[in-house]
Amino acid sequence: MTALTLTEYQCREAVSLSDSTRDTLRRLVPSMTVAPTVGTAHQYDLTPGHCVGSVQTDDLVLIIRPKLPISRFLFMVSYAIDPQAWTQTPFVYEEQRSVVEAVIPGFLSHLRRAVGRGVLQGYRTEEDTLQTVRGRVRFADQIRRHYGRCVPAEVTFDDFTADIDENRILKAALRRLRGLRIRSPENRQGLRRYNAALSFVADVEYPAQGGPSITYTRLNEHYRPAVELAQLILRSTSFEFLHGHVSGTAALFDMNKVFENFVVAALRDALQVSERAFVQGAKGKTLRLDQANRVTLKPDISWWHEGVCRFIGDIKYKAVTVTGIKHVDLYQLLAYTTATQLRDGVLIYARGEAEPVTHVIPFAEKQLHVTALDLAGEPHEILAEIGDVAGLIQRLYRRSQVPRVA
Repeated sequence: MTALTLTEYQCREAVSLSDSTRDTLRRLVPSMTVAPTVGTAHQYDLTPGHCVGSVQTDDLVLIIRPKLPISRFLFMVSYAIDPQAWTQTPFVYEEQRSVVEAVIPGFLSHLRRAVGRGVLQGYRTEEDTLQTVRGRVRFADQIRRHYGRCVPAEVTFDDFTADIDENRILKAALRRLRGLRIRSPENRQGLRRYNAALSFVADVEYPAQGGPSITYTRLNEHYRPAVELAQLILRSTSFEFLHGHVSGTAALFDMNKVFENFVVAALRDALQVSERAFVQGAKGKTLRLDQANRVTLKPDISWWHEGVCRFIGDIKYKAVTVTGIKHVDLYQLLAYTTATQLRDGVLIYARGEAEPVTHVIPFAEKQLHVTALDLAGEPHEILAEIGDVAGLIQRLYRRSQVPRVA
């Protein structure tokens, strides 16, 4: 079996691939360009996109590393999950060749803190056919299925159990990771141990978007980091089945979302604002560009006060490129400021994608502020840069409250 290591956005030329492996890679890693090498047969130029992780086919193990140090990738992931306790998440950076191997120790650590004082239990609504009445009788089903009889009874009841969504999500993530090629014996042993601890929890296969949304209270708040990381794992892993057999597996983390989630969490923490006020992806908000309300906008970040948007911005790990069109990101930000009637907007890049600058748009009376974060620095340096961006956002927020002079 061939082992190959690539780096995101860097082309590796003349890689020999069979036709089946080529096709499997294209399906499992749609963000990677697989182009025939000019003048050769069965050789291809591979250019990874915005996804990093590992892929395995019948004859190839492919590792895609981020362009930044893996330690910074893990810092962003852990901070986005729990800004207050990210320093408590252990990661072993130097020993890991793949971000997947590097994520597992952190996941196991979160699992230990989650179930360390006992597996969480809760009420789950069940429907069943019983010989005795329990809970509420479903009369419509009773009449349809057992007309004229008292038993068996079609009932709905609340069962106090550990087989709840939180534990199902954790077990599903464990199952996904165990289906991958894990080199570390410690990681494999840890995954087996916690899978055994959740053996009484049902196996549920969740779709690509992850498990169900969880509402956190004081009863399950200690589960939040483990569940959030499990959701990320579920969204990042996939299997391809061919005639009932697995022909390829992939665990790929979208760097666009990793960067966006980190920046949003860090800015909320720096600004000391809530998710309801500092909104990601316009969740729960409606922004339209046109008068007929046909063009919906979903900016990455927006700050609201009493139902009015006071700040708008976008986050780009990689500058968007469209053939024949330059400055697509600026056009998008200009649309956001137009729809919200704000004078200012902020575009946040990873360092290297753009230089800090303010674009003044005279006829529209807009200012588009471009800034960049250096992800190669130490965590405290990155957070200091976040603090500078938060200061800019705070000033623009206050400026938006000052009436314009006619």
